[in-house]
Amino acid sequence: MTSPADPPIGGASSEQKKLKLLAVTACPTGIAHTYMAAEKLSQAAASLGIDMKVETQGSIGAENVLTDNDVRDADGIIIAADKDVDRSRFVGKRVLSVGVSEGISHPERLIEQVRSAPVHGGGGGGGSAEPLSGGGGGKERSLAYKALMNGVSYMIPFVVVGGLLIAISLSLGGHTDPKGGLVIPDGSFWMHVNQIGVIGFTLMVPILSGYIAYAIGDRPALVPGMIGGWIANTGDLYDSKAGAGFIGAIVTGFLAGYLVLWIKKVKVPKFVQPIMPIIVIPIVATTALGLFFIYVIGKPISWIFEHLTSWLSGMTGTSAILLGAILGLMIAFDMGGPVNKTAFLFGAGLIATGNQTVMGMCAAAIPVMPLGQGLATLIRKRLYTEQERETGLASLFMGFFGISEGAIPFAAARPAQVIPANMLGGAVAGAIAGMASVKDAVPHGGPIVAVLGAVGGVPMFFVAIAIGSVVTALTTVTLVDLSERKRRGAPLVDVPGGPEPVLAGVGAAAGGAAVAAGGLQKAPEASTAPAPAPAPAPTAAPADEVLSGYLTEQTVKVQLAADDKEAAIREMAALLAGTGKVNDVEELVQTALRREAQGTTGLGEEIAIPHAKTDAVDSPLVGFARSAEGIEWGALDGTKAKLIFMISVPEAAAGDEHLRILALLSRKLMDTGFRERLEAAPDDAAILDVLREVR
Repeated sequence: MTSPADPPIGGASSEQKKLKLLAVTACPTGIAHTYMAAEKLSQAAASLGIDMKVETQGSIGAENVLTDNDVRDADGIIIAADKDVDRSRFVGKRVLSVGVSEGISHPERLIEQVRSAPVHGGGGGGGSAEPLSGGGGGKERSLAYKALMNGVSYMIPFVVVGGLLIAISLSLGGHTDPKGGLVIPDGSFWMHVNQIGVIGFTLMVPILSGYIAYAIGDRPALVPGMIGGWIANTGDLYDSKAGAGFIGAIVTGFLAGYLVLWIKKVKVPKFVQPIMPIIVIPIVATTALGLFFIYVIGKPISWIFEHLTSWLSGMTGTSAILLGAILGLMIAFDMGGPVNKTAFLFGAGLIATGNQTVMGMCAAAIPVMPLGQGLATLIRKRLYTEQERETGLASLFMGFFGISEGAIPFAAARPAQVIPANMLGGAVAGAIAGMASVKDAVPHGGPIVAVLGAVGGVPMFFVAIAIGSVVTALTTVTLVDLSERKRRGAPLVDVPGGPEPVLAGVGAAAGGAAVAAGGLQKAPEASTAPAPAPAPAPTAAPADEVLSGYLTEQTVKVQLAADDKEAAIREMAALLAGTGKVNDVEELVQTALRREAQGTTGLGEEIAIPHAKTDAVDSPLVGFARSAEGIEWGALDGTKAKLIFMISVPEAAAGDEHLRILALLSRKLMDTGFRERLEAAPDDAAILDVLREVR
């Protein structure tokens, strides 16, 4: 273990040893801002006469990884990141943690603040055991937010795989049955596919809970978090007909994480310490959390279920519009929890009495959440991470089959914005269905039941779903946009400093976990998984090649004629087409413009890097052009783009070569002298000579 750095770090003087600092930079998608922050911090340290080593955790893997010796000799560590970074290795050292944009905008200030930053106490875990800051210098996300996004990012694959397998099995192997809804014959091939999907859905809630706990308390919290999530989702354990669903999982995740943190602080004899994280803490935390949920939290959930059912029974004689709105609100609230299940089972139970209109109200509201959230990702793409947009497409598919759980990742990531939007859309759909006396003969919802002939009043059924979904989508993007504006003063994705210049078409795998997220991740994109192994060093290009030969004299233009962004992209696409490797210039232009619609690729510092991943090109290409007057590119620092690179790679481009090129450019372009030389180069040959420095 490293020694505590209790004495304040003094300023650099001739009598003192040279100050040694470390830094870690990371952003949710792990591309440009990761490397821009690293370069800015390195430059600032060099100008102040300080030794600094910076580890970058980007999409192409962790590079320049900090060793135990580095940490032992360090006087302080700066973490400029918008995703979780393993801090257990920094125990006993001064640690300043801020957002990645701070590393780009205020590197000198961070170097000054780390000198008086608090000493990281650790706690035995590798996760973010405590929120760290250094005196107001950062915009770091809260520990609670990062933990929530971590759980969501791990849950998303289970939702997508489980939901799509269930939807496929129902569509290809199911039929309507008044008693069982959409039924698949026992023992059939499609029943086995359905059962595999059900396993995915069964696991998604414990996964959400477990990885929320993991982000807070590290590995000892994973078991209590997952078991707690399973208990929360299994109503039979506490005499309820419905589990607590994803809301219960969020509760158990945070309870497990903070319970483990509390247990870690308990002083125990030295001979017990080695078994604390693998035996004592998981057993104590799991038992305590499980019993607490069953005996304390579970009883109120059961009570809510019973009394909501009685309340609804007393409303069957009221206005159909009012009843439909109430049922829609309940269906949309917790998507599988006690409130949702109360409304669903109430409607399903009345089918046997001959009253099919109540189930018709429920059936119209059930698909609104996944359809609305999926539609929202299409309406305002820039508000969502790449992973969230991909999840949105899956959510649309699940919505068609009445699988409301498709919206859970969105509700878990942004509950304050998504749940009210879901409820409003659900209420509208339920009210319209009630007004039109829509009927549903089976206990299931979504357009699929109408397609299979179980719905009476099909036209109004689809009208109710469509209007409800649009209301949910528009309300969601409005609330999310307002939330981002309020938090940052600008509507952008979850990446401080500006949207990441991710290649259009690159999926979540290229950008790391999501983001959140995204995000997501979040992007989420937030993850507490161990840092990826260092990527293999790329093979050095010959000295006469620029950017691995992707940029040549053919793809350099000294002066652009364009005076706006679209015209510049078209001019640069034509420049790339001169190589003979572009088979569809218009498609290349449109792909690059679609990327711009998601978020500007103007990085600031008079730089823009438009890019596209498309089969409109036959091989990777990089173009460069200058604009003397500058072109408005929407950069957050307000500067016009004078140095413009355009990167284009085919869909089938192997490996992470395009990410390597983007990382190299982002880092080198932070060098003021390099930019000045690039601006001053008189012709194509001179520009290529300067660009050969990018290695």
